[in-house]
Amino acid sequence: MLVLAQIMSGAGLTAGITVGALLAEEMLGSTGLAGVPSALFTAGAALGAFGIGRLCARWGRRPGLALGYATGALGSVGVVVAAATGSVALLFPALVVYGMGTATGLMARYAGADLASPARRGRAVSAVLFATTLGAVVGPMLVTPAGEVAHACGVPRLAGPFLLAAAAFAATSVVLACLLRPDPLRLARALAARDAGAGTGTGTGTGTGVEGDAGTDGSRAGAAAPAGRHDVAVGTTVIILTQVVMIGIMTMAPVHMLAHGHTAQAAGLVISLHVAAMFLPSPLTGLLVDRVGRRWVARASGPLLLAAGVLAALSPAGSAPALGVALVLLGLGWNFGLISGTAIVTDALAPDRRGTAQGLVDVGLAVAGAVGSLASGLVVARDGYPALALAGGLAALLVLPVAGRFPRRAPRTAGPTGRHG
Repeated sequence: MLVLAQIMSGAGLTAGITVGALLAEEMLGSTGLAGVPSALFTAGAALGAFGIGRLCARWGRRPGLALGYATGALGSVGVVVAAATGSVALLFPALVVYGMGTATGLMARYAGADLASPARRGRAVSAVLFATTLGAVVGPMLVTPAGEVAHACGVPRLAGPFLLAAAAFAATSVVLACLLRPDPLRLARALAARDAGAGTGTGTGTGTGVEGDAGTDGSRAGAAAPAGRHDVAVGTTVIILTQVVMIGIMTMAPVHMLAHGHTAQAAGLVISLHVAAMFLPSPLTGLLVDRVGRRWVARASGPLLLAAGVLAALSPAGSAPALGVALVLLGLGWNFGLISGTAIVTDALAPDRRGTAQGLVDVGLAVAGAVGSLASGLVVARDGYPALALAGGLAALLVLPVAGRFPRRAPRTAGPTGRHG
């Protein structure tokens, strides 16, 4: 059911990415402010991640994710109404509420990891992200048809994808609320508590043997091997760095293309390729995370993002294929960083700590994305898109020192709660 929900939500996830900046440029009449929508719905994602994390920690994944998607549907309707009435005052808060739905889409990856053994956690995360691919790739391709439907209803064409998002998020909310049983996080906690009560301990496996990655042989599904605050910080930093670089370069790509004579359909196709690269390689990435190591994959995200930035900066303004290749590399680098970082964070958290802590991780992810989105419009207005792309690629290299340091581990022992001393 989680896979089905992610397929449906994928279309809604990409609506704001594809036309949000274009809608703002049309309503505000300024390219320098075109990054505002992305900043607003990523700010909404921060609020959503915090709230959803708290709900999941208290009540489980099902109510948290279902409510998050329902909120995203409400925000999507608000954007459509704002566009139809020309109300900027309504557009801004509606984008924030819409952002809560996008946060839910990403936080669903944690549900995939709840019942996975550490040795298969990367593949479990990747399966949920991969399920998002179909809707996420098809969504931008529906920009023109959705625009025609909106126009027929007396709504500006650029608001059409938000009609699609409203329907997709609402359907996903209903599916999760009714069919996601048993609740993954609640079951993971119950299994961990049963193991502890039976004296088996959790996280007592032999380890992956790969570059100090936390891991076990999977003594019990959902029983993590906490690796300490350092690993949480490393995983969080990898996620945030790759997110801010990806958001900054991706957000202004449609604006850059339309400014140089490309059509909205061409921009939608490039974004579709980018989103495909964000999710489609997930099974391979998950396998690499589990077999090669979390930190090796995290480090590989840096050079991939650098290559994307350099290619985007050097691409001729009239060449959609070159920019498309750059955004494919951008999506792949983000995919490497997100899956490896998520596995590192989840390895370091016991089931009873995951909900709130993972929500806070995604708050940081969303805040960084909001900053990158807002800055991207200002940089492009002042220095141009090539400067933005090159700066983002260089910033991605910070992943290398972050993921390249390994702390000395204390001897692994299991206490009565399954935590390591």
